[in-house]
Amino acid sequence: MQAPDAIHLDTRDGYDRWSEIYDVEDNPLVMLEEPHVRALLGALAGQAIADVGCGTGRHSAWLARAGAQVTGFDFSEGMLRVARGKPGAEGIRFVRHDVMRPLPAPDAAFDQVLSCLVIDHIPNLAEFFGELARICRPQGRITLSVVHPAMSLKGVRARFYDPRTQQAVYPASCAHQISDYIMAAVRARLPIVYMSEHVMDEQSAVGSPRAQKYIGWPVLLMMQLAPR
Repeated sequence: MQAPDAIHLDTRDGYDRWSEIYDVEDNPLVMLEEPHVRALLGALAGQAIADVGCGTGRHSAWLARAGAQVTGFDFSEGMLRVARGKPGAEGIRFVRHDVMRPLPAPDAAFDQVLSCLVIDHIPNLAEFFGELARICRPQGRITLSVVHPAMSLKGVRARFYDPRTQQAVYPASCAHQISDYIMAAVRARLPIVYMSEHVMDEQSAVGSPRAQKYIGWPVLLMMQLAPR
């Protein structure tokens, strides 16, 4: 039987729709990413952390449990609805805001800034990186994760499958390359203090049927930038 036609939506509408299943679907990228994010952030107790593009609060929740004071920004009401319904969400400040616009936060308001699986949806990377730097304190860190650009060679970008129709749904995204992320940091005058590429291996793919077809491919790119 022929697969149903894919649906292409703008980013906000796509994530509103994705929010219904985001935390329960088989998502090998999220599974691979989360341990690497935790390892990069270090000690968190008492730190003020911005989770920019927080989605369902998957990072905000554990950051708060670790003792951080968390502010999550996102423009998807569907995603934020899920985030606000999680245990401990009452201790997190969630702000509905389009992160492609200047963030409603003072300069140097946060010890660390986190933006995970977001930057492949941002057209003007240098401007976005500069805004993350503005709200981060000097000697703080900006931690970023994104689907590896090599996945485009497999025709893969951010998408999910609607469980009701089996249609692939694609929120709008950008075809950035690794050089685009590097040059955005250069243009924003942000030193890159860490960068890594992560391949899906057999151990990482255990428990994820969707991950099997990506074994041997780089699926995740991590960066950490240092405001001065």
